[in-house]
Amino acid sequence: MAEFFFDYGLFALKLLTIIIGIVAVVVVSVTASMKSKGGPEGHIEVVRVNDEMEHLRDTLSSAVIDNDEFKIALKKRAKEEKAERKAHLKALKKNAKKNAPKGPESDAVTERKSRVFVLEFVGDIKASAVSSLRQEITAVLSLAEKSDEVVVRLESGGGMVHAYGLASSQLQRIKDREIALTICVDKVAASGGYMMACLASKLLAAPFAIIGSIGVVAQIPNFHRLLKKNDIDFEMITAGEHKRTLTMFGENTDKGREKFAEDIEDVHVLFKEFVTSHRPQLNVEEVATGEIWFGQRALGKSLVDGLMTSDEYISNACEKSDVFEVKYKIKKSLPEKLGIGVQTALDNTLLKWWDRGTKNQYFS
Repeated sequence: MAEFFFDYGLFALKLLTIIIGIVAVVVVSVTASMKSKGGPEGHIEVVRVNDEMEHLRDTLSSAVIDNDEFKIALKKRAKEEKAERKAHLKALKKNAKKNAPKGPESDAVTERKSRVFVLEFVGDIKASAVSSLRQEITAVLSLAEKSDEVVVRLESGGGMVHAYGLASSQLQRIKDREIALTICVDKVAASGGYMMACLASKLLAAPFAIIGSIGVVAQIPNFHRLLKKNDIDFEMITAGEHKRTLTMFGENTDKGREKFAEDIEDVHVLFKEFVTSHRPQLNVEEVATGEIWFGQRALGKSLVDGLMTSDEYISNACEKSDVFEVKYKIKKSLPEKLGIGVQTALDNTLLKWWDRGTKNQYFS
């Protein structure tokens, strides 16, 4: 009898293995076919921030205010909003009759508040978020007018020059359309991050946000002596005097180092010129030393225009404008989703052990 159950269990495990294998093949095939169709990689998601703010306020009010008082408050607010819309529409009609030319088109008056579009950029060393940023800006520019405003919540410690040059060019598209660009820095905008931030018509930072680092750094290891010690030859053939200045495996020369240093210095000069062109009030020679400053100090050096968190600025904007948060969501395949899940679990585990190891040793 025991042998029967053993054989049955073994058979069930084999069957389960076969079913899992079939499901895996089907999933991979479907994923591959979806990619081959060449459909859109992602889609735009828009959230009206005003509605979120009202929902938060109503949720809190319903919890702390008596139910009858809450209903009265809701009715009162609805009446005030209706009166405000009516007054706004009346003012628009009056202004249209005064300024618009006579004709049937002059009667077509639409009620509209100024609009604020909120974007978010969290940068890594490769400025990977620029792929989403370019789509978001394209979508916003297809609708935005000169009376509107774009707010970018920026967080980046910098990275590759060409990558952040492209990200900055995306923000320049907004300014080229003469649309107000406000950039809010809550944590850090350094190096390439500040290259983007300096484009703002209005640059705001939290009091302890890290700002600056207007400089260039490049480093490369060299294994030439290690290879030579182990009798390993490395061959590299180039055409052009400066095709390769420094190398990881070959022997570097003083001439190559000198040329590499010249290239770095030229990038630094271009960086300073870029910052000066967008923030002429800034003494760039004083701040282009690679140093960083916290928001309070950065304000004194004209690196930023004011001290305020993005939450406060957006909350204030909701009182007088229609605020929309725009995000471009990129579709992820099943293997990518599984990979992200595993990576997140690993990161959380490592952070937990790091926290245990450093507890009571450091504080800020």
